[in-house]
Amino acid sequence: MTNRIVIGAGEYNNNPGCIHTQEEELSLLRPEDWDRKFEVNSLSAILAEHVWEHLTFEEGIIAAKLCHTYLKTSGYIRCAVPDGYFPNEAYQHIVKIGGSGPKDHPAASHKIVYTYTSLQQMFVLAGFEVRLLEYCDEEGHFHHTNWNREDGIIFRSKQFDPRNQGEQLVSPSLIVDAVKCG
Repeated sequence: MTNRIVIGAGEYNNNPGCIHTQEEELSLLRPEDWDRKFEVNSLSAILAEHVWEHLTFEEGIIAAKLCHTYLKTSGYIRCAVPDGYFPNEAYQHIVKIGGSGPKDHPAASHKIVYTYTSLQQMFVLAGFEVRLLEYCDEEGHFHHTNWNREDGIIFRSKQFDPRNQGEQLVSPSLIVDAVKCG
């Protein structure tokens, strides 16, 4: 059995060999779901692409602490969320709290828009060391660290999303690795 999971996988299968889950079966806020599926300290990676923005900041800490319990030492959460510092008005209108458009659109349930500082803070409060992979700073400048696809693919990234190839970013994500240290 694999020890890598994808939280809120949707219809995507970007990470073959991982266990793909949906909120109904594995909620970030229900410890009993995790107890039923996994052993404590048994996971090497948890991938979460555009999931944490559907939790409040406080819920995000609770979820991160729950993940921390099930990760091995040096295991990590690769987390991608919309970037609150990306300087594009149309993008920010879509990703804002409550989103825009129809009520059944995923952005309608956004509860927070993270910046690299607030996402780092949330994971640090849950006991993680955070490595920034892709993000915009306060001036809107994009920063990118080369990261290995073998450690988990985030489709909505500079590296993989065709909309973000070349010089013009269209729909970037703020991406971090939150690492469980010994």
